Amino acid sequence: MNLKDKLNHRIFQAVSDVAAREGKSSFVIGGFVRDMVLKRPSKDIDFVVLGDGLDFAQKVADELGIKKVAFYKNFGTAAFVCDDLDIEFVGARKESYSRDSRKPLVEGGSLSDDQKRRDFTINALAISLAKSSFGEVIDPFDGLEDLKNKLIRTPLDPDQTYSDDPLRMMRAIRFSSQLGFRIDENSLASIQKNAERLKIISVERIMDEFNKIVLSEKPSRGIGLLFDTRLLHEFFPEMVALQGVDTISGKSHKDNFYHTLEVLDNITLDTDDLWLRWSAILHDIAKPKTKKFQPPVGWTFHGHEELGARMVKGIFTRLKLPLDAKMKYVEKLVRLHLRPIALVSGTVTDSAIRRLLFEAGDDIDDLMILCNADITTKNEFKMVRYRQNFQKVREKLKSVEAKDHVRNFQPPISGEQIMAIFGLEPSKVVGILKNEIKEAILEGQIKNEYNQAYEFLLKQAETKGIQVKSRK
Repeated sequence: MNLKDKLNHRIFQAVSDVAAREGKSSFVIGGFVRDMVLKRPSKDIDFVVLGDGLDFAQKVADELGIKKVAFYKNFGTAAFVCDDLDIEFVGARKESYSRDSRKPLVEGGSLSDDQKRRDFTINALAISLAKSSFGEVIDPFDGLEDLKNKLIRTPLDPDQTYSDDPLRMMRAIRFSSQLGFRIDENSLASIQKNAERLKIISVERIMDEFNKIVLSEKPSRGIGLLFDTRLLHEFFPEMVALQGVDTISGKSHKDNFYHTLEVLDNITLDTDDLWLRWSAILHDIAKPKTKKFQPPVGWTFHGHEELGARMVKGIFTRLKLPLDAKMKYVEKLVRLHLRPIALVSGTVTDSAIRRLLFEAGDDIDDLMILCNADITTKNEFKMVRYRQNFQKVREKLKSVEAKDHVRNFQPPISGEQIMAIFGLEPSKVVGILKNEIKEAILEGQIKNEYNQAYEFLLKQAETKGIQVKSRK
């Protein structure tokens, strides 16, 4: 195969010209070639050169008039940006590994050596940039055939590939999930055999791959493979604990692991947001800890939403996920994920809607997306009824918000104003009075505006024997 007609960007001609002038052999290699064949967009191009990659990169940059080149001498790589592309150069090399590290011992090598060290056959494809063979694909491991057959396979024995760098096991499953490819049976067996080797990989690198799986079109494919190969057991035991079904007196609960995967797939239809997808992953995470069998009702999971919200920080901390507003967002959605469902199941009152709007704030729309994804009944009649009722809740939310403006509201009279009106010092009673105003608004006793709140405040203070010091 020759792809010279696809090599239209000026970077390819520049590399070819410099290589010819310097008497070097240079190649495009890796993911860019794969994506070119698959007709997928790619912003990263890796070049390999036989010889000093750093010196070669500088000469190419000079050829293109690019002033800023980053050199990573410890890794033998150089990088720069050309137009809208991230360009990286490396000298061809071969690698050897020690048992307790994924950092290889590196020495210069041939193109063949460099292709052998690649993780998968579809990533070992190279394109020659020599004048005599410009655009010719070099494919020693039948990677083109694997692309055609949608197969993930290692260039060398999978036990060697995965043991050398265990992160490649996560990458195999990530590519399978992103591309919809099948993993070679020998590779799958090897991943399961080497799963414990994942322990030598940093959590940050593992989560980078995991999050790419979560962001794929159908994340259940990748996470299901992580479970089946026992990689998931190595870093996410809380999710693994969701799997399984218990039966007592003929009564069973659903498998909450596969339910979670179904909710995650459902939510991908409505959002690309990573943290909303994480709320789907964690919405039932506390069910194993709250599971009880209570005759004659059967299995219950009371309080799993509150305990689940409290578990979020510990999980995010261990997995080195951000402990900022993103974590708080996931906590909130996990805590509230049953509330809209409860409204769907019963009579929708304005008071219940106001409270939901107040607590969810600007995340109410995301909460509704999560709850809609959480409807996974296989009973078609129930599904239609839930969807219809859910739409009623959506309409009620819009109506109440337009009328009462309670999303993220603060009581129209502040604690400072309460202290000034009654001549009070900061104290518990100030908080009580402020909370009573909030509750009265949420219950619909008064409108969310100052005058009605002020009159209500005076009455509440009078019942407590508190005298007015300053009018309004």
